[in-house]
Amino acid sequence: MRLHGNQVVLRAVTGSDIGTLDRIVREPEVAAWWSPPEDYGGMLAVVFEGEVVGAVQFHEETDPEFRHAGIDIFLTARQHGKGLGTDTVRTLARWLVEERGHHRLTIDPAAANTAAIRCYAGVGFKPVGIMRAYARDHRTGTWQDGLLMDLLAAELT
Repeated sequence: MRLHGNQVVLRAVTGSDIGTLDRIVREPEVAAWWSPPEDYGGMLAVVFEGEVVGAVQFHEETDPEFRHAGIDIFLTARQHGKGLGTDTVRTLARWLVEERGHHRLTIDPAAANTAAIRCYAGVGFKPVGIMRAYARDHRTGTWQDGLLMDLLAAELT
């Protein structure tokens, strides 16, 4: 799979990407919100100007009564604030809606991650509610609130 956004290309993570992704996920600005995954398999590398700058993943609920997809993303701090996150999320969201047939998408940033929330709102995601003590901060062991956001297919900007 290879998806083209306005600025980024999303493609399957390869073995040669793992070292780069592992370094990115350990950057202090990224590690504040992400813990290093055990496996990068199933993720898509985010490529900007020929360089891997992060990764994005999705999951799909296939039960017909609850069918939807969810998205998670991280980008190197060097590229924060340049619109690459918005382009990445929009590109993957469009594919999930148009090619995979999802009518609803979710994303669940930490409630304190205002930059991520602003990014997702730019794609059309809307806050649903706070999920209290939702995720454990791998650095401190404390539970942090999450913000559930969703996007209906017709709201994709």
